[in-house]
Amino acid sequence: MTETEFLDAALANPANAALLDRLAAMALPQGYLAAGCLFQALWNRTSGRAADWGVKDYDVFYFDKSDLSWEAEDRVIRQVKSATADLGVTVEVRNQARVHLWYAERFGDGYPQLRSARDGIDRYLVACTCVGVEADGRALYAPDGLDDLAAGRLRINPRNPRPELFRQKAESYRARWPWLTVLD
Repeated sequence: MTETEFLDAALANPANAALLDRLAAMALPQGYLAAGCLFQALWNRTSGRAADWGVKDYDVFYFDKSDLSWEAEDRVIRQVKSATADLGVTVEVRNQARVHLWYAERFGDGYPQLRSARDGIDRYLVACTCVGVEADGRALYAPDGLDDLAAGRLRINPRNPRPELFRQKAESYRARWPWLTVLD
């Protein structure tokens, strides 16, 4: 699968296209639309479903280490919410520069201090789902390539090896797209 083919599938979801346009205008530092809303559009196309079928939320990552306060992140969350309210979708905004500050309290495990928004994309449990599209240029970031994603091969992410959580996530995907293959 080529980058163009992937982007065509992802942008077939009108919310993805609208979000990228609006995020570009907001000029979030290292702004990305990431993960599920992107790869689910491809899997939905393969399954003959609408591009937005089953998308529960739209992940927006950015990286701003100049102010790691909750108040600064909350201002961005509110700004994005206001700019996207008419889309009728749930947008989850996270400053990847501060995830390490709250992750353990919320999920019980430690989390490394990240150096970029891409580092956050790199931490998804399933390797092929580590995908993001830059808001300002629509360039694709896919550190593991697109072959496994297109073929529906789910492998544990070696950058975040958590076998039990990986299996749970992979089986959650297989429940919705039964043609996917889980590879241990």
